[in-house]
Amino acid sequence: MAAHATFRRLGARPWAARAAQELRAVGSSVPDTDDRRGTQLTPREREIAELAASGLTNKQIAEKFFISHRTVGAHLYQIHPKLGITSRAALGNALCTQTRDGADRGRVSKARTGRAG
Repeated sequence: MAAHATFRRLGARPWAARAAQELRAVGSSVPDTDDRRGTQLTPREREIAELAASGLTNKQIAEKFFISHRTVGAHLYQIHPKLGITSRAALGNALCTQTRDGADRGRVSKARTGRAG
């Protein structure tokens, strides 16, 4: 069970599938593997996540992008499962981990630098 969870967390889909197959073979139940963890964030999601992690409210983020605060909430709703987190407080660490793991290597966020384009 622990191996399956670890493979899923690492995004090693073939190994997770193999572990799930072995668990089923011995009669264990296997958690739902159709999650979005490990999926890369879109550029807009990345910017919104970084702003939310920096402490801005949904309303403040919405004003920066000229969108509704509800749209920001919808983006965050999509971001959390992609990063494997359940709270806004965990955004900062999850973003650092994703960058360190190479998901967005070499990309400097416009939100942090203040540069447009």
